[in-house]
Amino acid sequence: MKTLFLISLLSICVIYTGAQQNNSVVIGNIDTIHSQILKEERTIWVHVPASLLGTSAKKKYPVVYLLDGEWNFTGVVGMIDLLSSINGNNVCPEMIVVGIPNTNRTRDLTPTRVTNGLWVDSNIIENSGGGENFTAFIEKELIPHIDSLYPTSRYRMLIGHSLGGLTVMNTLLHHRTLFSSYVAIDPSMWWDKQRLLRETEHDLKTNTYKGTALYLAMANTLPEGLDTISVQRDTTDGTIHPRSILQLEKYITAARNKDELQAGYKYYNGDGHSSVPLIATYDALHFIFNDYPLVFKESFITDSSFRLAAYLQIHYETISSKYGITSMDGRLLPPAEDWINGLGSYVLSKKQVRKAEELFKLNVKNYPESFNAYAALGDLYASRNDKANAKVNYRKSLSLKESAATRQKLDKMEGK
Repeated sequence: MKTLFLISLLSICVIYTGAQQNNSVVIGNIDTIHSQILKEERTIWVHVPASLLGTSAKKKYPVVYLLDGEWNFTGVVGMIDLLSSINGNNVCPEMIVVGIPNTNRTRDLTPTRVTNGLWVDSNIIENSGGGENFTAFIEKELIPHIDSLYPTSRYRMLIGHSLGGLTVMNTLLHHRTLFSSYVAIDPSMWWDKQRLLRETEHDLKTNTYKGTALYLAMANTLPEGLDTISVQRDTTDGTIHPRSILQLEKYITAARNKDELQAGYKYYNGDGHSSVPLIATYDALHFIFNDYPLVFKESFITDSSFRLAAYLQIHYETISSKYGITSMDGRLLPPAEDWINGLGSYVLSKKQVRKAEELFKLNVKNYPESFNAYAALGDLYASRNDKANAKVNYRKSLSLKESAATRQKLDKMEGK
């Protein structure tokens, strides 16, 4: 396993890798913003969901702000695109991803200036301690810039690794309402003689974090012969990184037990400091959005007493409200019309007529300007030989949009 010395080098050094080698696949846009706070031009990488491309905005999207963007952007974008799709089981919502590449990593991702301590040299001393300015840049310049260009929701997530994880924890503690969820991956809590770690115990005890989520990941950086239990008894400098994270986990667990902070933690025995970000982000998305996927059982269809339409409406209204995935005018988003129509047809084929009727009526309620919603409800009444209600819905559908198929059904019913 890597020693703390190697970890500190990975934390301080900047290794740039391009997002792509050619223009055959485009996963985002490169933008620039001039920061008055940092007094420099900042490059940002922005990915928007496929459902937003080429169309006018119909809904608002949560935003992920990703530190060390030049390292992590491609992996996180691909992961979110997959997990937010049907093929990925809709684990999380579609999200805008904003990667923040570094210009001066040590300056921006360290909350305090150091003068001495572990692996501190003149270059680190000169550059450290600009974290609060960097956070001010994100809060006062970058977020407003993104909000002005894209249909963003109020839900924001911050992801950081190593020194970026340190920044995540500093933001959670000192700017706790800036983001809705935080992902700290193998954070460098050893920084500045564990100063932020000491602050964490007090702040998590005294402040409220209701409605906030935090996922903490720990890589295997243990010296040979030690495990997560025995390392806590070690007092050498070489184990201060894993010991600091384990201590942080204890503070977080205590806060979670207050039923305020949605907190998760995992130790990745098979991953080192450099390999852990991708798998930790994957697990963090599952943890943070644990209530987002729709739980669906066959009994929801076969059990005639189960109110499927009400269940679906409540689920979608809940996640729409929680994650800010609303229409552009702030209305909660209902289940997709086409999906409900298809589900209603399937339920009807299973002879669950009342359940199908409730689903088709749900679409009429949620999409009152949809000719297709009324036509589908008319078809249901026609299948029951309820000609009166079938005619009402066919006429309403035709008033919204003329359809040869619906017109033919109505004419036949009226004996024309």
